[in-house]
Amino acid sequence: MFDQETVKYVSTSSIEPSTHPSSQGAAAETTRVDIIDLNPWDLKMLQYPYMQRGFLFTDDTEHHQQEKPVDVINHLKNSFTETLEYFYPLSGRLAIRKHEDDDEETSISIYIDCKNSTGAEFINAIADITVSDVLDSSYADPCVVHECFLPFNGALSHEGQSLPLLSVQVTKLIDGIFIGCSMNHSVCDGTSFWHFIASWAAISRGAALNPPILERCFYDTDCPIRIPISTFQLLPQRYSHKTGPLEERIFQFQQESIAKLKTKANSEISEISITATISSLQVLFAHIWLATTRARKSNPNEETSFWLSIGNRSRMNPPLPEAYFGNSLQHGVATAKAGELLDKGHGWAALLLNQVIVSYDDEKVLNVWKSWVARPGFMFTGNAPPPKNILVSVGSPRFNVYGNDFGWGKPVTVRTGRSSHYDGRVIPNRGLVEGSIDLEVCLSREIMKAIEDDKEFMDPVTIFSPPSV
Repeated sequence: MFDQETVKYVSTSSIEPSTHPSSQGAAAETTRVDIIDLNPWDLKMLQYPYMQRGFLFTDDTEHHQQEKPVDVINHLKNSFTETLEYFYPLSGRLAIRKHEDDDEETSISIYIDCKNSTGAEFINAIADITVSDVLDSSYADPCVVHECFLPFNGALSHEGQSLPLLSVQVTKLIDGIFIGCSMNHSVCDGTSFWHFIASWAAISRGAALNPPILERCFYDTDCPIRIPISTFQLLPQRYSHKTGPLEERIFQFQQESIAKLKTKANSEISEISITATISSLQVLFAHIWLATTRARKSNPNEETSFWLSIGNRSRMNPPLPEAYFGNSLQHGVATAKAGELLDKGHGWAALLLNQVIVSYDDEKVLNVWKSWVARPGFMFTGNAPPPKNILVSVGSPRFNVYGNDFGWGKPVTVRTGRSSHYDGRVIPNRGLVEGSIDLEVCLSREIMKAIEDDKEFMDPVTIFSPPSV
């Protein structure tokens, strides 16, 4: 059993973007703005935890063709500093303006204060454990990753007024390195998170990078966006509600298994005379949705929902560039009666998910935007427990999570943090094997056991994590 005493914290540094010309180009010479106002996509994320991801690298020469620098910590620290030249808002803090109006309630607007930055955080740590210890314990005993290797557990994005917007911890293991990264979700989404990681890795290994586009879009909306102060005060503090024991697993699906599930789903759809293009991800979501509904033994008339994170960049007219740095996503919800979902099967479940996703075109996205500006609000307030009978998807297999080479090879595994540890969470990741997709799932212990015993669900699974001990 590992605990916080396993890790020795050597130093914590506040890192600001370097002011000298970058070896990668003229990032340091680019005009920097002092303030970046948050738009509705960003403001909605104030209620959510920091995004947390970690990368495990081994010293094994079979995995790495190049040797690490002798002083790997300083090498990573220097390349991190250089990367902040391009992503300088991450060294700032959130700040609030108050707006007074005689006829209305006091309102506020929120922005990234880039001028008076306190810096991003860089933590240097040492752990007297091996790579295999982390790989073996990350499921049965996730404490070592959740509590020891990733900063800001439980922190919510609106706390970025005092907390750094970005914190990185580099932990030297006996035979490897773990790089843990926590980033404020109101500053950017998963696409921008992985853009930063890929850029840091590129600079670390001496390669070119695609600079971020930092200017926020506002779509003819008055800037700054104002929120009633009473609404802002409803944002939750640290979530305090208690849940039962939770289990995490990674279920890996190879390309051939996914193809079979797609064939089955499309066959079922054709039988009801509906034409739709079902993606690999949609059919895997349908697969876990059905299995979870079976395991939960819901009343047939009880509603069950699958909440989806839907990227907006390609949906806008004109599309936003992939390098747009900020949030650009919607949340869609597919809902069905438990009995009907199980009766109609994979094809119908995948179709429900597909219909939600394709419904978000440019017009609908902007309508949701305008509605929120007219009446700002947050989905989660106070410390109320999350709804029951739901699954929540975050992340995407489009993110190249295993492609980040800092100069000595790619990671052997990627892990999420405590912020993603809640009942019903589903994180799809691109698998290590070409064409494969991993579903990282967090459920209550009882439901996870039922899923592992569900032959219909497990048949297409190639690899899954060992059960807890």
